[in-house]
Amino acid sequence: MRIGIDLMGGDFAPRATALGSVLAKNDLPADVQLVLIGDQDQILPILAESGASPSDFDFIHTSEVIEMGEHPAKAFSKKPESSIGLGFKLLKEGKLDGFASAGNTGAMLVGSMFTVNVVPGILRPAICATIPQLDGGVAVLLDVGINADCKPEVLLQYAIIGSIYAEKVLHIDQPRVSLLNIGSEEEKGNILAKTSHEAMKNNSSIHFIGNIEGNELLNSKADVIVCDGFTGNVVLKQAEGFYATMRKRGIQDSFFDRFNFENYGGTPILGVNATVVIGHGISNEIAIKNMILQTYEVARAQFVKRINETFQS
Repeated sequence: MRIGIDLMGGDFAPRATALGSVLAKNDLPADVQLVLIGDQDQILPILAESGASPSDFDFIHTSEVIEMGEHPAKAFSKKPESSIGLGFKLLKEGKLDGFASAGNTGAMLVGSMFTVNVVPGILRPAICATIPQLDGGVAVLLDVGINADCKPEVLLQYAIIGSIYAEKVLHIDQPRVSLLNIGSEEEKGNILAKTSHEAMKNNSSIHFIGNIEGNELLNSKADVIVCDGFTGNVVLKQAEGFYATMRKRGIQDSFFDRFNFENYGGTPILGVNATVVIGHGISNEIAIKNMILQTYEVARAQFVKRINETFQS
């Protein structure tokens, strides 16, 4: 397996990305090759400083970078030799089994949708987050940012996609699917929630258990929680805010420590024809390591193959 890493993406690149790659290499099976895409003149001294051997990695040299503040579509088009551009080129050619970056999120989305393309049959891809549960497990929350406005048929597809992700990547048997709503009753919510509830209730390919309220997100009631990207992003940012506030106030708790984004590293784009993982722009080397490990887990689970099989049938 070959996993590509954008060494130039992120606020602390290339140092954090190079060191994170070294840490990930130590945790990955020997047959997994990491392909470092970036400026070798900057990367090699960092590897030498860490004691890592350059021969442990493959390199794709480029000094071109899509900066965080650039317009995603324009930059992706104008900079095909950028670290993100080359990553998607290799991914499309089948020379990578997965690609990860903590760089320009918009450019990663553009590359995903217009280079490797959306899986046929999927209306809109999603990004997901894992939400810690009180019983020690996790739940999948999607969408958390791509699509602020959704139709019922899109949310139904998210329920199916999330179920496959929970089963194949998180190894949850018969994952329970719920719809995030303002009440548990079937008739609660706006038109989107009511119509989506009806669609999910009547779909035999998912194990739908009904609505879930915001105060139930952590109580292990559901394995997959479906919502539009606007709502999901608010939930995700609120969780990050609570964690940051607790840290600032000196409150230490093992459960809430699981909300630290460093532990997850990134979020996969679900519904595109390749394994693509987006990391947080402020990622340090620990977050980068976990972003790479997550990319490996999604690729190893053959999630993209399963999604294609499901929607083609």
